[in-house]
Amino acid sequence: MPEATSATRTEPSEFSDLTPRSAPAASRPLMEATSRRLGFLPSAVARLATSPRTLETFTRMSAAFEATTLDPLARETVIMTVATRNDCRVCVLMHTRKLSALGADEELVGALRDGRRLSDERLEAVRAFTLEVLDRAGDVDREVLDTFLGHGHTLEQALEVVLGIGVYTLSTLANRLTGAPVDPQLESRA
Repeated sequence: MPEATSATRTEPSEFSDLTPRSAPAASRPLMEATSRRLGFLPSAVARLATSPRTLETFTRMSAAFEATTLDPLARETVIMTVATRNDCRVCVLMHTRKLSALGADEELVGALRDGRRLSDERLEAVRAFTLEVLDRAGDVDREVLDTFLGHGHTLEQALEVVLGIGVYTLSTLANRLTGAPVDPQLESRA
């Protein structure tokens, strides 16, 4: 596939930040719920609201991923691995904020943001497994799966990683397509 040139890339100005008043009616309740939960309406959501079905799908899939048996740091490891791999700055900053709220130490956050090996072997097994699923389109090397399982994870959680990859692939690609800017609330995380 040929590399996109600046002349063929989507201009971020083609998408705008919608408000609950200007968004399609089906997007409004989801936007309002997000704003209540986070204390602000992220530009990523304001732009995703252009497609009520995409916003609803992301919201439902994200909630399903949050309800998995993976612990919160393991979930954030999956998310940050996808976000850094797909170069989604908004996602990296949003989930840096979430990691801080979870009490993650700076070493973990920095390694995830930089795509480096994690010193926590259990979380490193999650990161390596996530990358393997992505890089090999699910045809995971048995040794990588065994390492994942050897750190106390289950086959159910292996599929939950796939769910997380799906959710945050949707998010990262949509954010890049729409040119979602970094919100002022996230600037301090940059």
